[in-house]
Amino acid sequence: MGTLPVIVTHEWQIAALLGYLLGSIPFGLLLTKFFQAGDLRSIGSGNIGATNVLRTGRKGLAFATLLLDGGKGAVAVLLVNYMFAPDAAIVAGMMAVIGHNFPMWLKFEGGKGVATSLGVLLALSWPAGLATAGTWLLIAIIFRYSSLAALVSFVVSPIYMLFLADENKAVLAVLLAVLCFVRHHENIKRLVAGEETKIGQK
Repeated sequence: MGTLPVIVTHEWQIAALLGYLLGSIPFGLLLTKFFQAGDLRSIGSGNIGATNVLRTGRKGLAFATLLLDGGKGAVAVLLVNYMFAPDAAIVAGMMAVIGHNFPMWLKFEGGKGVATSLGVLLALSWPAGLATAGTWLLIAIIFRYSSLAALVSFVVSPIYMLFLADENKAVLAVLLAVLCFVRHHENIKRLVAGEETKIGQK
């Protein structure tokens, strides 16, 4: 019994490291460079996520970035859940989003973590994750603002997690929502000023 805290700590450390390393893979940047779509960091918002990839005019690359960024969050959760336990998987999911937002390979200047966060939520609880993704899609279709869709969907995601999963996962959803708002602070200012770029607008 006395060794249990050490084992838990060790597992959480591995989970955090794996999550961060997987999350820090900049798929958007790698894809646009490989397919010669330009330097993503000098296009549009300079963000490495799918929304900014879409501003290159390459819809296929944007869709691939969306899937891969979401996939790396899901893989981090599922891999650690298989290796250890659900609590460790929650840690891995949080660190995957942090890795995407602050990748050491890019001097800690990454994306905003929306797709990766959705991948994490889907892997932790597919009903809650699907509800969050559906909310994002609905708001995006109605208002055509990716940032607004992200903010609204992550505000309600803890409620989905609480009713469709459990309290620990709901706490993670709260943390992801807070991080989402922090990363979108400039977008919030532009939304209020009516200057935010709409989806598909270069």
